[in-house]
Amino acid sequence: MTILVIMVGAFFGAMARFGIGQLVKIWTASTFPWATLFVNVSGSFLLGYLYASSAGPSLMLGIGVGFLGSFTTFSTFKLEVMRFVAKDWIRFGVYLLATYVLGLVAAYLGYHLP
Repeated sequence: MTILVIMVGAFFGAMARFGIGQLVKIWTASTFPWATLFVNVSGSFLLGYLYASSAGPSLMLGIGVGFLGSFTTFSTFKLEVMRFVAKDWIRFGVYLLATYVLGLVAAYLGYHLP
């Protein structure tokens, strides 16, 4: 049952991430990775909130491990950072700092919200 809960959460997390990526492509022509920044920061907030909540083990696994695990993306973030290193040091710094600082702030706020 545990694996099924995680699988269902992961399916919906991946679909949400894909959908957000598609919407960002429609809304902006920018080469800045807004979709990845958004999913990582919002995922940090939601995980902080979930961790501080009184959610049961199944909900923690389904949302925390499944949904948020596939919704957020560390590997895509690193790839995008490496692309900026080769081309644009300013965007490299802005994206790196924005992701880490906003992610930490979002997790802190989510944790202290309940």
